[in-house]
Amino acid sequence: MTTAPGAVPAPSPEPASTALLTDHYELTMLQASLASGAAHRRSYFELFPRRLPEGRRYGVVAGVGRALDAIERFRFDDAELAFLEEQRIVDARTLAWLADYRFSGHVWGYREGEVYFPFSPVLVVEASFAEAVLLETVLLSIYNHDSAIASAASRMTWAAGRRPCIEMGSRRTHEWSAVASARAAYVGGFTATSNLMARRLYGVPSTGTSAHSFTLLHDTEEDAFRAQLSSLGASTTLLVDTYDVAGAVRRAVELAGPGLGAVRLDSGDLGMLAHEVRSQLDDLGAVDTRIIVTSDLDEFAIAGLASAPVDGYGVGTELVTGSGAPTSGFVYKLVAREDDEGRLESVAKRSSGKVSIGGRKYALRRLGPDGRANAEVVGVGRPDHDQQDARALLEPLVRDGQPVWREPLDVARDRHLRVREELPPIARQLSKGEPVIETLLVGDA
Repeated sequence: MTTAPGAVPAPSPEPASTALLTDHYELTMLQASLASGAAHRRSYFELFPRRLPEGRRYGVVAGVGRALDAIERFRFDDAELAFLEEQRIVDARTLAWLADYRFSGHVWGYREGEVYFPFSPVLVVEASFAEAVLLETVLLSIYNHDSAIASAASRMTWAAGRRPCIEMGSRRTHEWSAVASARAAYVGGFTATSNLMARRLYGVPSTGTSAHSFTLLHDTEEDAFRAQLSSLGASTTLLVDTYDVAGAVRRAVELAGPGLGAVRLDSGDLGMLAHEVRSQLDDLGAVDTRIIVTSDLDEFAIAGLASAPVDGYGVGTELVTGSGAPTSGFVYKLVAREDDEGRLESVAKRSSGKVSIGGRKYALRRLGPDGRANAEVVGVGRPDHDQQDARALLEPLVRDGQPVWREPLDVARDRHLRVREELPPIARQLSKGEPVIETLLVGDA
């Protein structure tokens, strides 16, 4: 590969180290705390939301596996240290400390696919201040993005009911955000993605057939259909709205026979067209041919198509941008640290509108006799009474710097589909409202 004069080759999008996926001030805080002697104080940080995005009833935890990967790869190798030294970002003492950095603390968190509410301590990090503060930016980047996408995906798949949703948003976002979005959408209930890197890295099932350009490439629509059917077989999905929908459907069935897998509609009044196409397919004997719809869908459009004879949805732009909530609003705050005597002391931010709650937390999901969730219980320390009507939400993720929690993505997806059924039925509503269950801050919380 040649590089233009004066240009700098782009770094690998998946660098071996995640240490520079951070903010400058993480390192200036480290340097100053090393100088003051406070850097080694045992500290607890919590990643939590003060509120849900406006109008949302619940959120979905996603990105846990990616965050653990990032912690494992958070180290300052020769290239990172040389950059910091050349740019004079930190002093020599701090460089020496960073050269030996390996996270050696403990992490607890909500499992991937779990739901969360205001003040849910989604992630708890225990380590020295120096070790824990450096992880702030990369953890927030992952959780804020992935949980926003999974939360949107959950609303969409709930609106879709038993009809499958396919993630198709790669070309509407940053190329590597697209991969993370496909992963998060799968956690939120989507069945597949169009993104091959998501399949390679995370095992998300992928699917795809053709675009309008394939039809326009050929002299006639019939030639395009014939070529696709010859290559991919009658079970393929033919795109039928490049020219005239009714004519395309007729030609599709003539060429493929009644065993045609599916047709796709990507424009126009999707509800009306779906009814017309379903009637035409049935009249032509293609009663098992499915109808897939795409075109700027969101959860509201999906809900609006509930009565239409649609068999699946392809969702792009609105999904990968969080459908109106592109971030989850998580923050990462110091909630407890050792004092000069080695005793753990609660600390909290008190500024107006940005309050945090001091103390190492526990979190429980309280369930009613019907098995439905009715409260998120968040308290400091340990529960002071038997909580048989609740389940613990914080699980060990990292112990002494080593991940102790790994699971296939299918397990996270299944978890989400299960735990959202615990929520009161109003959680399915797409209208704006308050969180579907309240957060109870107990004890000193």
